Amino acid sequence: MPEFDTISVIIPTLNEEARIGTTLASVLPQRPAEVLVVDSHSSDATVAIAAAMIGVRVLQADKGRARQMNAGAAAARGDWLLFLHADTLLPPSALERINAQPEGILAGAFRHRFSGDDWRLRLISRLDNTRARLTRIAFGDQAIFVRRTLFERLGGFPPCDVMEDVAFGELLRKVTTPVLLREEAITDARKFEQMGVWASLARVGVLLTFHRLRLPLVGRSFFKEIR
Repeated sequence: MPEFDTISVIIPTLNEEARIGTTLASVLPQRPAEVLVVDSHSSDATVAIAAAMIGVRVLQADKGRARQMNAGAAAARGDWLLFLHADTLLPPSALERINAQPEGILAGAFRHRFSGDDWRLRLISRLDNTRARLTRIAFGDQAIFVRRTLFERLGGFPPCDVMEDVAFGELLRKVTTPVLLREEAITDARKFEQMGVWASLARVGVLLTFHRLRLPLVGRSFFKEIR
């Protein structure tokens, strides 16, 4: 397998000891230029697990995915930046697909799927993929990738506590048309399962609505640290 010197993978973490090893195992065999785990002072074994894996560099940053991902991007050396959630598995051919994109493609993401076989979660993923295809705005658990030059020109992720992925997607859409690749990034379904599938979907819908109307965000309990 070739080594993709142009791709840096950036993973923000906070108390993800149960999943970071599996997530890294989906990335490292693809031989990216580097993998940067940007931790926010985890109190569990997240850092120890990540640091023990060859090819992984661990950084520290203030809490918040936007801040963590921006810190990782600042330290990265790849021409492509791929932002991966700590509970999301990268598709096996992800880096190959990114590396094969023509010069005119500046950003993109993958299709989404939840882990498990719950038909409700499959339906939600299908709806989410349709939304992403129509709006060209991806959620963070779709493994967003962007050329470094464009990321820096846009100033990185806006400093949001939540919805930083959507806010960044809105910036991207103003200057380019992100692609949605057919391969699926698989996200751990635990948050939806623990909080209730339909209640979780409704809460996300409320957050999106408030974000688009530029109203103060509500429903932050959805983003509690469920591990």
